[in-house]
Amino acid sequence: MQPEFQAPSRMQDIESTRHSGATVLDKEPSPIDASSLESMSPICPAPLCRQFWRAGNYDSGLISKSSSKNGASFLRIHPKFLHSNATSHKWAFGAIAELLDNAIDEIQNGATHAIVDKTLNPKDGTSALLIQDNGGGMDQEAMHCCLSFGFSDKKSESAIGQYGNGFKTSSMRLGADVVVFSRCMKNRKLMQSVGLLSFTFLTRAGLDRIVVPMIEYEFRSTTRKWTSICREQHFVNNLSLLLQWSPFSTEEELLKQFDDIGDHGTKIIIYNLWLNDEGQMELNFQSDPEDIRISCDAESDKSGSLTSVSDLHLANTLRCSLRAYLSILYLRIPENFCIWLRGQIVEYHNIANDLKYPEFILYKPQNGGCEEGSVITSIGFLKEAPLVNIHGFNVYHKNRLILPFWHVVVGSSVNRSRGVVGVLEANFIKPTHNKQDFEKTPLFQKLENRLKEMTLEYWDYHCGLIGYHTTKRHHAPSQDSLESRKKHASTKRKDYDRQIEPEILKQKAGLRVNLPDPESIQNPPATTTASDLEDQEMVLLLRENKRLHARCLENEKKEEEYNAKVTSLRKQLKEAQREYRRLLVQSGLLENPKRENTIIIL
Repeated sequence: MQPEFQAPSRMQDIESTRHSGATVLDKEPSPIDASSLESMSPICPAPLCRQFWRAGNYDSGLISKSSSKNGASFLRIHPKFLHSNATSHKWAFGAIAELLDNAIDEIQNGATHAIVDKTLNPKDGTSALLIQDNGGGMDQEAMHCCLSFGFSDKKSESAIGQYGNGFKTSSMRLGADVVVFSRCMKNRKLMQSVGLLSFTFLTRAGLDRIVVPMIEYEFRSTTRKWTSICREQHFVNNLSLLLQWSPFSTEEELLKQFDDIGDHGTKIIIYNLWLNDEGQMELNFQSDPEDIRISCDAESDKSGSLTSVSDLHLANTLRCSLRAYLSILYLRIPENFCIWLRGQIVEYHNIANDLKYPEFILYKPQNGGCEEGSVITSIGFLKEAPLVNIHGFNVYHKNRLILPFWHVVVGSSVNRSRGVVGVLEANFIKPTHNKQDFEKTPLFQKLENRLKEMTLEYWDYHCGLIGYHTTKRHHAPSQDSLESRKKHASTKRKDYDRQIEPEILKQKAGLRVNLPDPESIQNPPATTTASDLEDQEMVLLLRENKRLHARCLENEKKEEEYNAKVTSLRKQLKEAQREYRRLLVQSGLLENPKRENTIIIL
């Protein structure tokens, strides 16, 4: 049952039960108090630049330095490191994806949704970014690790996060400041924590180390109140900093943020969002009330420059539309989990389901003569082909998209890849820290070369199916059956693919071929000339070609009927899923009538 909130007064209802964890992000475990702040070496306070790529260009006059205490050395992390560390994210949507990865990892702890939305900073009315989930939540120790560098408690092999650095890089890439609210159940006790990571505070207060104000509460069932579990002076100092530098002016306003979290979950509010080079907010909340866009690209949309089929395709819109990007961000999502963006559910999209004439190719990566597992690659033409010039592979790692529409064919051969797209999950190579590329290892280079070969092979044997002219060098019968084409294409695979004779090929494809008796061709009658034999073969081939063409047209008509039926069934399935989610939310409200004030976006 959701406990009622009663905010304790700062002096009367605060009960300190134990010393909190470190809130100075170095190896020195000291809490924040007045003396510790005064003892920190001052730096030149400078006004904070609101443009991300220039925000780190202030001259502090100091650098991070090593200190010692009780004979043990530790390294102070300078506030400028927050900015330089965040520059690993070149793309703002990549930073949002990093934060959503934490919500996806919480599915194993019961998370059923994640929310990405716009909220307002109550102090100045500016836009802020909200990211929230209903996962297991964090206690004070987990919160401290989240706001520190290099800590990661994700031991699951399926977990996306692994370096313990994603939250800092992504949040600081999106805005100058972030406040985190989290509630969890620990040892049968309901706990909640608030932490602040503020680049604005650190630079304007003139600090030479990263300081994170943090407060923790425990719910006391006997008094039905939330009670601080910090030392009184520690609590007062940290709360004072939170109220000064966070968007909330009172403790009541601060703790009211837990009202829609429920019994467990985490809420992140990123404010003082960065501006682009034109002085406009980088994240555009105005152009589309159901989306978040990149400002410069949103303006080009208004000018009507995006008109072609290729320009409007997902491969291009994902760069400026967060909704488009999130629709393909994860390869698999459980049925009971959804992402809400600006109050609307993100419809998941698997490009592999849109492919025409798909093939599924098994690739076994080799590393030093040893197999690194096997990967099934789906490849085919986009359903919009030949009207689009898009090509490339969506490469995932542990369910997370790393390279969208990766161009493996470049240069003079690019025309032989037009419209060819593939999807694969490559868990045998490692992504970079920002999860926007892979480490350039020999395994990665081998994969790139193999995908290029797959693309060119597929094009050479299938381009005629969508109306492209096949050159003599790469000729394939344009009116052959689809099954025969797939079998014929497989003859050009790597050494592990067995060559198939044409007659066997047609037999396996289920074709009735009335070819002349082989002996009569090898030993023709004396009255039959070589020219006569060639004419007979030509007649037979023309008849067979005509029959196959008719069969191909029949199959194409059936395919259109099946596609229409599939589209109708998918539409019905989506409607049923929406109704299921709506009923699931309603059932949750009926089970918890006291949570009627909880904000639920439908």
